[in-house]
Amino acid sequence: MADIDVYKEWLGIPEGDRPPDHYTLLRLVMFEDSPDKVRGNYRKLNAHIRKFATGQYLKPSQELLNELAKAMLCLTDPEAKREYDASHGRDFSDSPKAAHDETVNTLQFLVSKDVIKRGQVDEIEHFADARGLTHRDAVVQMKLANAAQATQALAAELRLSYVDLQDMLPEDDVLDGLPRSVVKRHTCLPLFEDNGQLLVACAHEPTPDLEDEVRLRFGMSMRPVLAVPRQVNQAIAKYYAPGSRTEAAPVSSEKPGKKAGKGKGKKDKVAREPSAPLTDEERVNRRNISLIAICWSVLVPMVALSLTTELSGLLRFAVSFGSGAVVAGVLKASYWK
Repeated sequence: MADIDVYKEWLGIPEGDRPPDHYTLLRLVMFEDSPDKVRGNYRKLNAHIRKFATGQYLKPSQELLNELAKAMLCLTDPEAKREYDASHGRDFSDSPKAAHDETVNTLQFLVSKDVIKRGQVDEIEHFADARGLTHRDAVVQMKLANAAQATQALAAELRLSYVDLQDMLPEDDVLDGLPRSVVKRHTCLPLFEDNGQLLVACAHEPTPDLEDEVRLRFGMSMRPVLAVPRQVNQAIAKYYAPGSRTEAAPVSSEKPGKKAGKGKGKKDKVAREPSAPLTDEERVNRRNISLIAICWSVLVPMVALSLTTELSGLLRFAVSFGSGAVVAGVLKASYWK
């Protein structure tokens, strides 16, 4: 990852297996079953590593931050954690049932965390039903829980990991692979690849359409994680500014972030989707730029031709405005759409 042993120098992990297992990386006891403990350690380590995210250590720090995130997401996903623990020798036959293995709904989770009282459940359900809201939105609107608490509760119900997108650093290659039209339609943000799956932060329960889209574009299955809707929308605005990533970049059959090997002199043909329809703001911006270009296409020939006396004023006028008309036609046909 770097010339220095970042695990030892930054995290205080003694020399040994590299990379270390998830529990060692997050400074947890082996097979820790408390998602709160996992997230707590992750937040502390994330804040600590961000201190090194400058200068020559920018790249290794970002790689380590994503490694910490992958470990946290694995250990807070019940199914992924069980599979990971089994691969590291955990015997579940004699192990007590982990608390987070039990299926709970959003309101039960909030009650268990002392966010709401059991006596408020009926009131919340009535409020949600009367307004056509989910329980997550209902408790937020009733100001009984904040958006993060409510989203963690929904994640528990859906048996998904919860992420704070302020702690995440999406990989550019992955962002390039999913166009703006898709992330806006599904209110999601692709993060990075992990063990042959693409981690995607979703504001709501993911749909089969999104899973099919990811599988088609990346050649791998999607592993959804849940995030606060407002954070997802803010991240989309940050990483998918109007006019950027309107079309997916070609994705090779290799993992995101890795360059495909060279062929035998022939380039691989990769299908590209047509650009997504422009928003009103993008259309206005493009037309303003076009008008400036048209004006210059008229003025430049007019000034240049005025330096010669071989052409009459009328002819110079016709040539200049003819140039502007040609530029306008080209821009209207290709750029304004």
